[in-house]
Amino acid sequence: MTSYHIDQIDQKILAFLVKNARMPFLEIARECGVSGAAIHQRVKRLEANGVITGSRLLVKPQALGLNVCAFISVSLSEANKYPEVIEAFRKISEIVECHFVTGRHALLLKIYCFDHDHLMEILVNTIQKIPYVQSTETMISLDQAIERQVWVKDYQNTTFSRDVRKGRE
Repeated sequence: MTSYHIDQIDQKILAFLVKNARMPFLEIARECGVSGAAIHQRVKRLEANGVITGSRLLVKPQALGLNVCAFISVSLSEANKYPEVIEAFRKISEIVECHFVTGRHALLLKIYCFDHDHLMEILVNTIQKIPYVQSTETMISLDQAIERQVWVKDYQNTTFSRDVRKGRE
């Protein structure tokens, strides 16, 4: 198992790209005091080592009429049926995040709906009808006070194993 070390230039590159994924490499190069080719090579290496997993365009849900954001805690009747439940959740387009969590519930979902009726439809007629879903608890978000990408900071001697990108250490 090999490891990859993130140095200060990599950290600067990541900080710029987290703020603006479309920032030109030449502009990043000027800010970092290196050549554009060096930035290009470093970004490719960060991608190859699983530090950068892609970039994407973000769409504001409200612009599409998705005005209700809710968090749903899900309890399972049989914990070992987790993979089957996740596969069923993947088919529900309203679910944008699913986390396996510690605590009273097994899963935490983040969903977007058009309105409260749509939310109730998804809860009662879709999520709660999935086999092994024992119960749900729903919290409606009233406001998203903070929205940001991961915080990139000057970590001393940041090194990780390459297998971390596959979910293993």
